[in-house]
Amino acid sequence: MIVPQSVGHPPLPLARAIVDPRVGDAGPALLALEDGTVFAGIAFGAPVAAGGDLVVNTSQTGYQEIATDPSYAGQVVVMTYPLIGNYGRLQADDQSERPWLRGLVVAHATAAVLDDARQLATLLRGNGIPAIAGVDTRALARHLRANGCLRGIITEPGHTDREEAVERARSVARWEDQDFVSEVSPAAVRELGADDDGDAPLIAIIDYGLKANIVRSLARRGARVRVLPHTASAEQVLAQDVAGIVLSPGPGDPARLDGPVALAGAIIADGRPLLGICLGHQIVARAAGAETTRLRFGHHGANHPVQDLDTGYVQVTAQNHEVQVVGDSLAVDSGFRVSQRNLNDGSVEGLRHATLPIETVQYHPEGAPGPLDALAVFDRFVDACRADGRGAGRSS
Repeated sequence: MIVPQSVGHPPLPLARAIVDPRVGDAGPALLALEDGTVFAGIAFGAPVAAGGDLVVNTSQTGYQEIATDPSYAGQVVVMTYPLIGNYGRLQADDQSERPWLRGLVVAHATAAVLDDARQLATLLRGNGIPAIAGVDTRALARHLRANGCLRGIITEPGHTDREEAVERARSVARWEDQDFVSEVSPAAVRELGADDDGDAPLIAIIDYGLKANIVRSLARRGARVRVLPHTASAEQVLAQDVAGIVLSPGPGDPARLDGPVALAGAIIADGRPLLGICLGHQIVARAAGAETTRLRFGHHGANHPVQDLDTGYVQVTAQNHEVQVVGDSLAVDSGFRVSQRNLNDGSVEGLRHATLPIETVQYHPEGAPGPLDALAVFDRFVDACRADGRGAGRSS
């Protein structure tokens, strides 16, 4: 058992070094893991307890985008960069209407702004999400790297019973047993993106946990966007005015998503341009007959090198996923091939179809946070939609 901090509330000067007085702390709390590991710290989010699978994100910036990324639904995010909250928050950079993570773990909670509304802590508190500071996040990251993904819980302020906290961590529902897509996907259809200038292709996005930057990336390329819920039928998705389809990122295990996989199969058979991103990539792969398996501790961060096997080009990418596509399970007659691989572990990072305008990527070409090396993914897709000829200059 690792116990790197004392249980009691740190003396005032130390507490101020861990949680900026402008943020304000709520007293001592614990981060307990299912394997019995316990870290003591200081609560600064909502005064509640919450748990989920711990994931480590190594990004130096982008805590706001991470917090509001629906792909983190059900997870407790550990930020290894030591200063979190240090540049405030701009609401326009949020990736969805609310934060989705179950909890946030940081070394130091700080603030560079006096405006309370622009602080990360305010976003978390207003949405009932706990956070804990004072944790040696790099030691925690090494522990997770050595032991694989673990469930954990952030206790409510003042709760410092270690044994009880560990038992509560062990009772947290398993990630693979939960349906997160139904939590994050909208119920209504939305029309977004560029104005119809007579040459704007209409792109349908199936929202499994959509990030705002994907819509922005398509709109910047002159596309109109129709966002559909995860329950949309093939008839809705493949409406006559739709030029291309995007299957969005999202949280959870694609092995649970029989409906979306069947829908992807219908889209593939239709032959229109199709782009799958992250979870959408995994859904297309399963529709093509491939298997998916869970990674030992997932990919979370903004520095993953990916090589395009067709061109040899290497780009640095942002990633957030727990599952990989098993490339060897793709049938030869599926029409799909592995197009990109992760240079760290060799895992599959993309698929392309031999004859149809279909491409999938495991990473996040839209960044937010992270590098924008892979924006050409959107260029290729929108060009394919324009070449298809449907959806331009029409209204729904």
